[in-house]
Amino acid sequence: MNYFSHFSIDPGHERQDLPEPRRVEPGQWPKLEAALAVVNRDLKATLPGQDALILMLAPSREPLPRRSIDRDQVYVALADGCWHGNAVNRCDLEEDDPLEPDDAFTVLSVVADAAQETIMEFLWQVWPICSAHKIGMHPRPEGTTDGQSRSQADAAGPPVWWCRGGRDDDACHDASLVGELAATLPGKQRRALRRSERKQEGHR
Repeated sequence: MNYFSHFSIDPGHERQDLPEPRRVEPGQWPKLEAALAVVNRDLKATLPGQDALILMLAPSREPLPRRSIDRDQVYVALADGCWHGNAVNRCDLEEDDPLEPDDAFTVLSVVADAAQETIMEFLWQVWPICSAHKIGMHPRPEGTTDGQSRSQADAAGPPVWWCRGGRDDDACHDASLVGELAATLPGKQRRALRRSERKQEGHR
């Protein structure tokens, strides 16, 4: 699992134990939870046998001043609690940044990127894959025209799964809004996904 359970304050001091990472409690990080639910729709559509991703809360590895704000970090993890990559609640508390980004599109883009890192690291596979070009895609602001993503400040629309296009036509394109990959699947896969969803609804 990707975490440290202790740190040493500085040379010559005893090790200080930290609590182990734990699953985020429902309602604790509402914007991150909502974004992950959207990303999990894409995971379910494209990797139907894979369990949904979860949010894990890991204690900071740095000693904190006595009156400081909690700097615990939230990560996108597999169902077993393993994650890879950066925290999704990165912020500069000294600059009064919010613990969660205010903009829903920014939150969704950050969570999608973190989900992709975790899946590719632990499942050893490219995800998600463009159904047209059979290559990996990346979360980008809508309308990105090349490999260089526009800044979130310049992006007016929601994040998309972006594909750089085929080797011959070199035509990059927005394959799907994040959360809407099911609509890009071939008909046979879409029908299988719908059957699976109906079956699950019947068992509730």
